[in-house]
Amino acid sequence: MKRWLLLGVFILTINDASAANLYAGQTRAAAVCSQCHGIRTPSADAPFPQLAGRDVAYLQLALKQYRDKVRKSDLMNAIAGSLSDEDIANVAAYYAKLKP
Repeated sequence: MKRWLLLGVFILTINDASAANLYAGQTRAAAVCSQCHGIRTPSADAPFPQLAGRDVAYLQLALKQYRDKVRKSDLMNAIAGSLSDEDIANVAAYYAKLKP
């Protein structure tokens, strides 16, 4: 019985470790992304799209495309170029959970 309990705890730990870290995403978004995109909404006169509430898969894909220079934007290519897959997952999960 103890083996099954330990196995269950181990499996849950693996799933939690691979899940996005919302706190890390919030920290990165506040430090970098929010300067242009804001947290919930960009400033009224900013030409940058709102990210809050967007689909997590869309945000991840877009950030990876900017990082890999598939999507072209000097500013976004430079910013996303320093992001790891984990950073991208964290930021995307954070913005996706926000309500615009």
